[in-house]
Amino acid sequence: MFTVAFAELASIKVGDGFPVRVAGVVNVSPESFYKNSVKTSKEEIERTALKIVEEGASFIDVGAASTAPYLPTAISIEEEKKRVEEAIETICDVVDVPISVDTENSEVLEAAIANGASILNDVSGFKKDKRTAGIVAENDLSAVIMARKANDCTGTPIQQIISHLNESLEIAREAGVNEKKLVVDPGIGFFRNEATPWFEWDASVLKNLNELTSLDEPILVAVSRKSFIGEIAGVKNVEDRLAGSLSATAIAVLNGAHAIRTHDVKETIQAVKIAEKVRKS
Repeated sequence: MFTVAFAELASIKVGDGFPVRVAGVVNVSPESFYKNSVKTSKEEIERTALKIVEEGASFIDVGAASTAPYLPTAISIEEEKKRVEEAIETICDVVDVPISVDTENSEVLEAAIANGASILNDVSGFKKDKRTAGIVAENDLSAVIMARKANDCTGTPIQQIISHLNESLEIAREAGVNEKKLVVDPGIGFFRNEATPWFEWDASVLKNLNELTSLDEPILVAVSRKSFIGEIAGVKNVEDRLAGSLSATAIAVLNGAHAIRTHDVKETIQAVKIAEKVRKS
């Protein structure tokens, strides 16, 4: 039976039959792996938000605490809250697009909601903080839930991703989250302790991305500037990984991605449009 993947990320319709959406990143975490993307002053945040919207992003994703699994990036919840509150308040003053908050912490999520965020981007897939799914349900928020390991499972990388995402979807159902406000993310770059080298794992997931359609949820992919690109292409500097990011983006869209999260909105939208046209043809 043919099913249609559909969700609403705040006011933005995502899924089969809709254009591939692009989320632009506002990064306010100095611990980030991509230092050139970090914006800490109000003026920098304003300029970045305006640029993201002008270049065509459907929504803005605010990250205040780096989640790179291979870096020492821990900060206090109070510091993350402070950064999120200041960034979202600043963004809401200058643009009118939905804002997502990239956090694993319920206290940070509540602060983000109070300041205008309407989407949670949870890289733990509701598994780190047991309160987050309930908060999403109570506030009728949208959420991007990423694959994170909680159980031991076997199979190909994409089969294991599906198992981890099914766990998160079950958590969402038990909490009463609106299933038509959920998007799944395969977690490119986050699976580091497997028998398969991480860059081979990520390449395999991108190749077989269309298998995620079995979950009946739209798919968001975040590949921008990540280390698997540097490893495969032999590009050490994060600043030099734009071409590889665009290549990986096009592959993701060809293989079924409905949304892309990126540091480089203008260039990514060009890659998305070409890949989307080829996919539809």
